[in-house]
Amino acid sequence: MQFLDPFHPMFDRPIARLLTSVLPILWSGLEFFVFGSPLFGAAFLAAGLYAAYMFYIVRPKGPPDGSGSDRITKDRD
Repeated sequence: MQFLDPFHPMFDRPIARLLTSVLPILWSGLEFFVFGSPLFGAAFLAAGLYAAYMFYIVRPKGPPDGSGSDRITKDRD
């Protein structure tokens, strides 16, 4: 099971990819500097960096099987 599927149709829009990666990074700043919780800050920072990696490094290469986001709709039929 994959934690974040960058080829899901929900992430076809650039704004969805951007918000999914930027909002956790911004929230980690709040956790670190406002709430004083380094554990949650590190967790949100890791989640945001992982999302950015999946969307902007892995996704441009394409899916490993080359089928694109159509594979999700085919599985539902």
